[in-house]
Amino acid sequence: MRVIFVLCLVAALTYSTIRAQDAAPAVTLKGYAVLPADSFSDGLPSGAKIDPKSDLNGRTIPFKSQPVQGFSAILPAANGNWLVMSDNGYGAKANSADFLLSFDEMKIDWEKKTVQVVDFTTLSDPDTKVPFPIVNNDTKDRLLTGADFDPESFRKAPDGTFWFGEEFGPFLVHTDAAGKVLEAPIPTPIPDVLKPYANGLTYFQSPDHPDFVELVDQKARQTASNQRRSKGFEGMAINATGDILYPLLEGAMTLDPFQDRLLIQEFDLKTKAYTRKHYFYAMSNPGNAIGDMTAINDTEFLIIERDGGQGKDAKFKRIYKVDFSQAAPDGVLSKTLVVDLMAINDTKGLTKAEDGAVGLGADFAFPFLTIEAVYPVDAQTLIVANDNNYPFSSGRRPGKAPDDNEFILLTLPTVLNLATK
Repeated sequence: MRVIFVLCLVAALTYSTIRAQDAAPAVTLKGYAVLPADSFSDGLPSGAKIDPKSDLNGRTIPFKSQPVQGFSAILPAANGNWLVMSDNGYGAKANSADFLLSFDEMKIDWEKKTVQVVDFTTLSDPDTKVPFPIVNNDTKDRLLTGADFDPESFRKAPDGTFWFGEEFGPFLVHTDAAGKVLEAPIPTPIPDVLKPYANGLTYFQSPDHPDFVELVDQKARQTASNQRRSKGFEGMAINATGDILYPLLEGAMTLDPFQDRLLIQEFDLKTKAYTRKHYFYAMSNPGNAIGDMTAINDTEFLIIERDGGQGKDAKFKRIYKVDFSQAAPDGVLSKTLVVDLMAINDTKGLTKAEDGAVGLGADFAFPFLTIEAVYPVDAQTLIVANDNNYPFSSGRRPGKAPDDNEFILLTLPTVLNLATK
């Protein structure tokens, strides 16, 4: 019994002792632009199933059309604009059936500090590739909604198609450039090291998985699953070569005794199948969550890690660098702090301190509940955007207004080994 205890203690230290370099780098605010919270695109009214007792920050439901919000990933467009993906809408299956899944093309004017939505692409399944019922099941276009999938990450493959990592399955969803689903959603296999904690299931399955939709209530669905709700694919990167996808789970398996390790698996884009290779990202605190993951080159990646606070309660909002080539034998990655998003120098005076606002002025901060989009613009510049959870989050101006969609450019003090793209 004593030997078993010692082995368990050593294993626990493997994951709870974070292999990180946390010296705060001197990061400078290079650009700042805002898309107002109350921004809407074409489409039917939305938000009718939001709980009216929730804090709507002064907004009235349902909304007149589709809000442009919930940004969970960002990619460069070929014309210099940015493609920005929204998540499932309002945070749950039950309240998001009237939110259409889409990604928007945005033009950012850093001089004017403005963001303009110039186009949008709605996801759809007209060829009935999705093997379970969807909200618009019997319509011709079969537009996908936030009650069908919860996309939290997307990447563009070299062939021009898009891959989405989502949380309800969790699944990988593959579409063409127009957002049309190309094949059945791909389930998430369980590596051997995690099979003892799989709850008898073959794949990772969240309480929102389609297999559990007929169960009596949320408690029954949680009991049947092996993941907690909303802990599926939050980040996902494609390597610089463009042949491997790396989806990152936001939470550990429910029964995993090491709740601070998050699984990253390797997915081969040519074979459209998972390889047996995997890694673990070690969180600085088991209560933290992941925001996004993006590639620097074939082995180095950036990962957003955050706490659950906003406004003055926001303490831990960081971007780390990991290097797969330096992974430990157990697959755990060491990490180096690249940006502390709560400690940014606004030496150019791009923002001004404001009564009742948090993090504006010379000591700039990004005090949002969720920050879920990062991308390297060049070897020394990152673009970062928040997920404003419209209309719920209020981190910038607590109690006064829902958060805007903010985009920032950050100048790093060191140069990333960015692959030529």
